[in-house]
Amino acid sequence: MEQFTLHDVTKSYGGAPVLSGISLTIAAGEKVAIMGPSGSGKSTLLHCMSGVLRPTSGSVLFDGTDIAQLGDAARSRLRLRSFGFVFQDGQLLPELTAAENIALPAMLSGVSRGTARKRALGLLEQLGLSELAHRRPANMSGGQAQRVAVARALVTEPAVIFADEPTGALDQATGHEMMQLLTTLVTGRGTTLIMVTHDAKVANWMDRRIEIRDGIIHDDRVLGGVSR
Repeated sequence: MEQFTLHDVTKSYGGAPVLSGISLTIAAGEKVAIMGPSGSGKSTLLHCMSGVLRPTSGSVLFDGTDIAQLGDAARSRLRLRSFGFVFQDGQLLPELTAAENIALPAMLSGVSRGTARKRALGLLEQLGLSELAHRRPANMSGGQAQRVAVARALVTEPAVIFADEPTGALDQATGHEMMQLLTTLVTGRGTTLIMVTHDAKVANWMDRRIEIRDGIIHDDRVLGGVSR
């Protein structure tokens, strides 16, 4: 089933095009890597698909709804309830514990505090990180913080996870563990994973690789979905 369908999506800043007529489809449960050199438009494409940015023209259909036509409040609700996000540096709130960081998106989406906390602790246990529940980000390693960020992305049980360079701040071994964890978790839940990366080895964990150059799709190919 097609979950995302983009038709002739463009995005310009000050008249300068960043995306120039992107059209593609992504199926539910698919794991897709978006690659390209710096300035190619790959992060802009991710942000248009996730509703963070509104395209200059074209349509971004998610389950048949054009995200580009939604108002700001509706796009915010969609991001809270249907999308999860993992960023390069985790972006955990420093004043909150691991459990509180994970529970926060669920509470913002309307889940009760008790249920959100139960989900958070369950995810920490599943990830083998129960000892971090009361620890703040300053007292975590980079790999630990990024795994907490993955749990935070999953706590709302989203249909899609968007990941922007999730291994960019990690060493190779920790990045390998991170991708194994992330791909296993989304596959087990049937969650779609759309990830921006510059690393071909990271992309090889995915089902498909889309390469963007100068705002257009240069290559789109099926991968094995296994790290090489």
